[in-house]
Amino acid sequence: MRIRLSLALVLSLSLAGCQSAPPTATATSPAQAPPPASTSGTIVDAAHLDAVLRGLVEGGAVVGVSALVHERGREAYFGAYGMADREAGRPMARDTLAQIHSMTKPVTGVVLMSLYEDGLFDLDAPLSRYLPEYAGVRVYAGDNADGTPRLEAPARPILVRDILRHTAGFAAASEKDTPAKLYREADIDSRGITLARMSERLATLPLAYEPGTRWLYGISVDVQARLAEALAGRPFGQLVRERVLQPLRMDETAYYVPAERRGRMTAAYEYADGRFTPVKGHGAFEGVYRQWPMDAPGGYGLVSTLDDYMRFGRMLLDGGSFDGARVLRPETVRLMATDMLPEEVTDRSWLPGKGQVGFGIDFAVRHSPPLHAGEASGAVGEFFWDGYANTLFWVDPANQIVAVLFTQFIPPGGTDLHKRFRDAVYHRHPDASAQGREHAGR
Repeated sequence: MRIRLSLALVLSLSLAGCQSAPPTATATSPAQAPPPASTSGTIVDAAHLDAVLRGLVEGGAVVGVSALVHERGREAYFGAYGMADREAGRPMARDTLAQIHSMTKPVTGVVLMSLYEDGLFDLDAPLSRYLPEYAGVRVYAGDNADGTPRLEAPARPILVRDILRHTAGFAAASEKDTPAKLYREADIDSRGITLARMSERLATLPLAYEPGTRWLYGISVDVQARLAEALAGRPFGQLVRERVLQPLRMDETAYYVPAERRGRMTAAYEYADGRFTPVKGHGAFEGVYRQWPMDAPGGYGLVSTLDDYMRFGRMLLDGGSFDGARVLRPETVRLMATDMLPEEVTDRSWLPGKGQVGFGIDFAVRHSPPLHAGEASGAVGEFFWDGYANTLFWVDPANQIVAVLFTQFIPPGGTDLHKRFRDAVYHRHPDASAQGREHAGR
């Protein structure tokens, strides 16, 4: 059974702490990386990042970790420490393959927005214009005296815009209310059904809230994938390959890992009680080592490498084109990286735990500097997302930075990995570091 991200990311807000150290780390130094064009005014300090990543492994915060950072169009840092597979004695490396889970979502958003550029849909059109099954959705309005759910027509229909920003009203499996219970009972998360069947099944369930009134992370991006294939008349996996992976030459990125590549996969670990335990059998690689009826979900499922995902991030930084291939127009990338949440949407679930952010199209978008030392460093205007196994990427247009971080343990959060990595990237940039500003004011 695959693990849904909605539950995982809720858990990430409540879990923190340090772990006991795993076996002795190995390291790959960034010494061979090309130096920045100029050290004057640059932010990334490779030696400092090396020390931080090495310390994460030696201090037991991760089994293995790797990172790649580009600044001003050049590679500013690569480092890999610890083990991709501790039990096999295989170290993290530049070509290690990792399950990126929810970092699939921005890829889906790019595919769908390429169809937007083709004029195939309107952001403010009812979703039912393109997916008719949503014409008759109802909203949960409490329980009747006999315990059955009371359903009402929504005040307005689900708009396409809603499925891009998680305001459609869909229930989240991790919730404890009646809509979530019905969602779980309907087995919406099964990969044993196609995207089309998932969407049809989802549309029969009551919405958990009125569309446009709440931010609740969930299945919306899988609905985006179904919308994309309905609009284009082709399977979503084919669209991902044609519109993102092939143009960007992301040759290592896929939903399915063939046998000849599995020796480069990072093992999956579960953190609990200060220990990292391998996730074995059914739960470790089930999603990527077999073919499924839902072969290309929108919200999860891709495997990638640091360099492949960096190509995706650099495309976004460069306004939709990279290495001679144009994937999106600059104005479309700007739209995706613009906060789309209205001020009146004050119920934002756990999103505020990611800092001073709103939400655009499949990205969190930073609108204000960090407020305090407990918040991870970040620059205004950056857009980012992370994955269930604690992978992370962000694009920082102001400082011309793209960063990709790989590790592979669950649940999300468990340690302060993301904060420590972000703080290390920006430690020479006080405007992006709340801790630096606080120290400077003392």
